[in-house]
Amino acid sequence: MTVAVETGVWQLDTTASTVSLRHRTMWGLVTVKGSFGAVGGQGEVGPDGTATGTLTLDAATLDTKNKKRDDHLRSADFFDVENHPEITFAVRSAKAGAGDTVEISGQLTVRGISRPQTLTARLTGADAEALTLDTEFTVDRADFGLGWNQLGMIRGLTTVSATLRFVRATATT
Repeated sequence: MTVAVETGVWQLDTTASTVSLRHRTMWGLVTVKGSFGAVGGQGEVGPDGTATGTLTLDAATLDTKNKKRDDHLRSADFFDVENHPEITFAVRSAKAGAGDTVEISGQLTVRGISRPQTLTARLTGADAEALTLDTEFTVDRADFGLGWNQLGMIRGLTTVSATLRFVRATATT
């Protein structure tokens, strides 16, 4: 079943959207989980049903429930939030896939380094006023200059999970 999404501009509902990550550290023995407290974005669905848009994360709002670790993640060793306060995902193309899936391709930018990123999301709800997408994908942090790895403790990929709810943007006159 393919669900048609109405054309127009859609604004991210920040109160109903979450972006989190998890990464195995300590030689794969510990899983660190965190979520971003400030997420923003919007998109536009064209008459042909494809969409473009941007999702923005405030890198300084990553919370792993450990202040010392969070401060380190904000430092130049990792996200370098002083010089790169935002993580962005610019959606170049989003189109309906099989069933309730949406195939998305875009550009992920972390620490000022941009890389192409493709992912599949599930459209978990859609009506004339709101739509919700769920996705999970992996990122190699080394691709974005996040190479700090004391004693080889941090290896592998970081898993990013997102639930994004968009509401129809109100027209301004």
